[in-house]
Amino acid sequence: MRVVLGADHAGFDLKEQLKRFLDDLGVPYEDVGCLSPDPVDYPDIAAAVARRVADGSADRGILLCGTGIGMAVAANKIRGIRASAACSTEAVALARAHNDLNVLTLGARFTPAETARAFVRTFLETPFDGGRHQRRVDKISSLEQGEPS
Repeated sequence: MRVVLGADHAGFDLKEQLKRFLDDLGVPYEDVGCLSPDPVDYPDIAAAVARRVADGSADRGILLCGTGIGMAVAANKIRGIRASAACSTEAVALARAHNDLNVLTLGARFTPAETARAFVRTFLETPFDGGRHQRRVDKISSLEQGEPS
């Protein structure tokens, strides 16, 4: 499992905590920024993470901003990305199992570190179910290509 993660200034501190968590889990990762709490534009970080997942340089991506919403919106503009903000461990598990979620976004202003660790663990450990869900993911891919579903 190769993970790429990034955050804007609002998510910087939580990202640093999650890096230690990934170290504890033995999960290799690449941090594409930001590298300090100085203000940055979140779409730049979202694109860097999403492009690495889309091109296969990483298997999964984790993005952090204030709400997790802006990062999800920006990441989903990259073809092949299925990003969503986390709201519960159950939702993260279903997003992985049913939607083959490949980028998890977290809202640092609303997600305590312990909860973020649970979301990340679930995101990394839950497999995609395939089967009937693969057909639906394929339809999402067709929409990205401009084809009717």
